[in-house]
Formats: sequence, C-alpha cells, structure tokens
Amino acid sequence: MKFGYTLMCEQAGPPALVQDAVAAEAAGFDFAVISDHYFPWLEEQGHAPFAWSVLGAVAQATDALPLMTFVTCPIRRYHPALVAQMAATTALLAPGRFTLGVGAGENLNEHVVGGGWPPVDVRHDMLEEAVQIIRDLWRGEEISRHGQHFEVQNARLFDVPERPPPLAIAASGPASCRLAGAHGDALIAVEPNADLPAAFDSGGGNGKPRYGQQPMSYDPDRGAAVTRAHEQFRWFGSGWSVNAELPGPTAFDAASQFVRPEDVAESIPCGDDIDAVVAAARSWAEAGFTHLALLQIGGNQQRDYLWWAEKELLPELRAALS
Repeated sequence: MKFGYTLMCEQAGPPALVQDAVAAEAAGFDFAVISDHYFPWLEEQGHAPFAWSVLGAVAQATDALPLMTFVTCPIRRYHPALVAQMAATTALLAPGRFTLGVGAGENLNEHVVGGGWPPVDVRHDMLEEAVQIIRDLWRGEEISRHGQHFEVQNARLFDVPERPPPLAIAASGPASCRLAGAHGDALIAVEPNADLPAAFDSGGGNGKPRYGQQPMSYDPDRGAAVTRAHEQFRWFGSGWSVNAELPGPTAFDAASQFVRPEDVAESIPCGDDIDAVVAAARSWAEAGFTHLALLQIGGNQQRDYLWWAEKELLPELRAALS
C-alpha cells in the first residue's frame, strides 16, 4: 500500500498548503492529494482557497511528489472543457506526476453558480459525459460536441502533455463504481467497503489503482485531539448520500449538532496511538485499496504531525502493510 498526504483546502490557506506539501515530500509520503472546495464543511475549518492555484504553486515547490485532485467536480461549477485545460496545464507543470481525480460533487460547492442541484442519477450521467469531453480535449484536437448536458463549440487545447494524465473517478455506490471502472484509470472512495472495489472491477476496473482516505487527529494530548476532531470533523459521519446534498456550512453544522466528541473519537483515530492508525489503514488494505491518503485534522497541527509521520507513523505503516 502507498501512503499519501492530504492538502485539505478547507482548513488551511494557500501559503500554508504549499509549505505543507514541501514538508510532506521531505517526510517521505508517496503522493499528495488536494481537495477542491468553494466552502469549508464547517465554519470552524475557516478556509477554501482555489485548489488549482495552490496546485500550480505546489508543482513548482516540490520535486517528485505525485499530485492528485481529490476531487474536482466537472459538471457544475466548472465546465468539463475548463477542467480539461486546468488538468493539462497542471500535468505540464508536474510532468508525469499529476492525476486528475473527478467526482459528481456536493451541493456545498456547486450551488454557487445557480441552476439547481440535479438528482444523483443525473449527476452520474453528467459526469460520464464530462469525462469523455475531457479525454477528447486531451488529444489536442479541435472538438465540438452537442451532448445531453454540455455544449462544446470549437474547443481545442494548445498545451497538452505528450501523455494524458491518469483520470481517477470518485464513487460511493455500485452505479458510480461501475462508471469508474468503465471510464476511469483509478477508483477513489471514502469508506473501506470491499463492495466498492468489487463493483469497480465489474465495470472494468480490475488491476487499476484504488484510492481511499483516512482522517485522523494526531496530538500527544488525546483530549485535545478529540476536541479538535469534533470541532472540525463532526460532519464526517453523515454519509455521502447526505453530505452531497447539504447546501452550506450552516446546514452541516445543524446536521451534526447532536454528534458528541466520543462519537467522533470512535470513528477517527485520535491521539498518538500508532496501532489505531495501522488498524484503520489495514481495513482499507483488506477491502482491496492500493493507496491511502492520510488526513491530519487541523490546519495549524501539520508540523508536529509531519514530524511524527516521518519518524514513527510511516515506518510502522509500511512495515505492517507494504
């Protein structure tokens, strides 16, 4: 299993994210992923810079660290023709080390451009069409397309990498997993559920990478770790069918108002117990995932976490699961 670092735009500003990426590469992480949000999940997180500007800076500030969007939604806030251009440019700035991760998105981020929030089956149809547009444009040819959901008129990318970047697709259920298997180069999921890779395989994903993400709250003071996790991550347990629909941080605050600190601590490793993180990572490996992005909760808590990851956590994870 490969272990990645999460650049969580909802909890840190642009300069801090770039510095954290450099430190993550020095600490020995195998790759880094970045969230692409217009809003934080909760007001307490406090940030939401433009991920693609941060990616450009990170691409120049790092030397060999593989980078990935986790994930970009190409069906509402961004037109797929624009995503194709953003990804091609980033792939040129980080040759051979950029993967475009896409998904059907959340109302939280996409409602800002208006037009309503489509039901999930329509979003999946839109995503499938968007992926085809992106791949067509990566060939560097002029295309026009009059699809069910998107119009593309005489579009052409003048700067494209010699080899297109891999395209990973986020999924949370059987239908989206089959879509990812048929049209993606990798799977992205947020729960260690073995049914997801199985559905991915049934759609054509056999042998392709599978990415998961594991949040944690490292702190030598476990009480402080639990408090921080509850403050900033109590939204996490609602499930994707809920998380994709809520329209803003206020709604997530209301939806999670009865979540207790002990509830969060039961689902997210808190403190400095390496065995708890290894156990969580093992659940992903046993479910069939090949890559795991670790997410440290708290934008101001990255320096100590990165030291701990380099000296203690990553060696233990690799000994147990690599």
